Amino acid sequence: MDPAPTCLSESVRTMVCELGFALEESCDISSIILEDGTVCWEAITTCLCYAGSGEQNVDYAESVKLLGPLCESVDQYLQSLTLEEFEEQYGSYIQWTNNAWLFLDAFDVLKKWQLEQIALSLMKVTSSLERALGDMNVLRVFLGSPESLNLRNLLWHGFAAPREIPSKYCSMLLLLTVGLGQLLKIYHMPLKASLTHRPYLTFSNLKEIDFFSDVEEETLVAAEQLVKESSFVLKSMQPFWTSSLTAFKEGRYADCVILLLPQLETGLRIVFTTVNNCPSRLLTAESATLYTTFDEILSKQLSEEEDNKVPETLGEPVMDFLWDFLNYQDGPRVRDHLSHGEINLKEFPKAMANQILSFSIVLLQRFLQTESKENSSIRQMVDCAGHYRSRFHPVARLRRQVVDCANSVDSWSQLPVAPVESDQKSSRLDENTGLPIYYPEIAGILSLIQRRMPSDCCTTVHTEDCLLTEMWLQSLVALCNRPMRTLYSPRPVLEAVVVLRKICIQCHLVSSQVISTSELRYKQWMKKELRSRQRHNYLRMFKSVAFISDVLRLILMLITLELSHTYVICTRNSSEFQQYLKYLRLILQYTENLATYTNPEKNKWEESIGLTHGILLKIKMFNEKCEH
Repeated sequence: MDPAPTCLSESVRTMVCELGFALEESCDISSIILEDGTVCWEAITTCLCYAGSGEQNVDYAESVKLLGPLCESVDQYLQSLTLEEFEEQYGSYIQWTNNAWLFLDAFDVLKKWQLEQIALSLMKVTSSLERALGDMNVLRVFLGSPESLNLRNLLWHGFAAPREIPSKYCSMLLLLTVGLGQLLKIYHMPLKASLTHRPYLTFSNLKEIDFFSDVEEETLVAAEQLVKESSFVLKSMQPFWTSSLTAFKEGRYADCVILLLPQLETGLRIVFTTVNNCPSRLLTAESATLYTTFDEILSKQLSEEEDNKVPETLGEPVMDFLWDFLNYQDGPRVRDHLSHGEINLKEFPKAMANQILSFSIVLLQRFLQTESKENSSIRQMVDCAGHYRSRFHPVARLRRQVVDCANSVDSWSQLPVAPVESDQKSSRLDENTGLPIYYPEIAGILSLIQRRMPSDCCTTVHTEDCLLTEMWLQSLVALCNRPMRTLYSPRPVLEAVVVLRKICIQCHLVSSQVISTSELRYKQWMKKELRSRQRHNYLRMFKSVAFISDVLRLILMLITLELSHTYVICTRNSSEFQQYLKYLRLILQYTENLATYTNPEKNKWEESIGLTHGILLKIKMFNEKCEH
């Protein structure tokens, strides 16, 4: 038995399922759609009621009641048209949405009377309208505040079952879209002003989300059975799950994810209300209270006194996945972007759908009510999910930045060198001894940080020679790969990570500038296109880059080491932590200045060396102080 036959509270259910059917009077469609096909806005707006003075105080309950017969009439009229007739009469008036196909699909779904597909169409229509429109009282009744029908939120947050959303509201939104298109044609087009649409967002991190293997047909078949058996799924919501699996099979990846995300929220809400012993919060809240949504389900605490038990129940890998895909600023934030109409649904990537679906199947398996024969591919998914580590937490992003920057700096060894005279050559070798030039500042710092290195990492970093070999990169990778808890990081940790990320960005900028300048000047040198001053500047650059390269390598190692110690440092008193931040900001200021000096427009290489000696002294002093 379902823990609740509905997720709608009594007042919300009354608003959505009953008020619009309270009046049995009929409404003549000719009073809504004129003979020439024009939508009569007056007939619609006269159904709006206001509480007191002012058009902002809409009486939503009374407005829904009065709009009910009108919506019924619109629904019957649209049902009488074929898709071809609808497109011929109204197709030109939905082009303004930049998603005409979506509204035509919604009309086609109305004719087929598949409730879960009508709900899916409403989700897509409401997100598209939200992107295209500002605020209108008529639309506020359907999509607005929690006191209204609030169709968008009820569906996108997984509260409404397919049978609970009357199809006539979908019909009405289609007609309103047509009517708005007609208004635009009357008032906007004569001005010959183009209607500019914001560009769609594209997921730029698809390689980084590649975690689960591709979902195969055998897995989808097994998942269909899990939908029927798992306590993660309310019986009333099973059609949504089944439709999402069908959508994936048919290559409709946006539909698959749009259907899945609200059901993930519903399933997690079941977990939330169960483990925290608050069953009433499975329902929609009343208008004066916030709904229980992902934000609260994934939070660390219910209140200052009480911890949320969901993280403990699900485990850190599952929580990391949810935060990665839904919340972190650098992550895909797939639900936010989809629900606000920011994604081109026709080009929604299979890779994203595959990850969301795989994760959903893992949760279905996790909350099976009875023992059943386990599918091997699903077992692999479950095992895989248990090893997930955050990829979009600021700490994870910093680690990725460090490795990318390190690879960039490492490529300096492959830079082309102009065939200059032997007495002008820049080298790490002393001309008299043939041995590496000894940088005492760097060696001193390396000796200090040697003692702070974790025992399970490469530890032979006591001289600057280690920066000339692959050893520094091995140490860096070992540090970056050490397990570190990221979920619910303390605020001081995030403050420090912000500065460390900025340092890394500037280091990468310096590296990119050195590479591009070197390659350009080499080509110009070989073609004898450099003026005398440019040739001397080119030589000064190569006398500087060996030293700067070692310093950048040192700073990258420091960043990674500081990251592993940040959780300890942030537990110290406020004064000590502020001194630590001041130290990090000194390094940031250095890297910003270095980026300015190494800019192709500046080429201040001698100044760069002086600047570098200064920061090495400050780094050494700080680390010596830490020793005591």
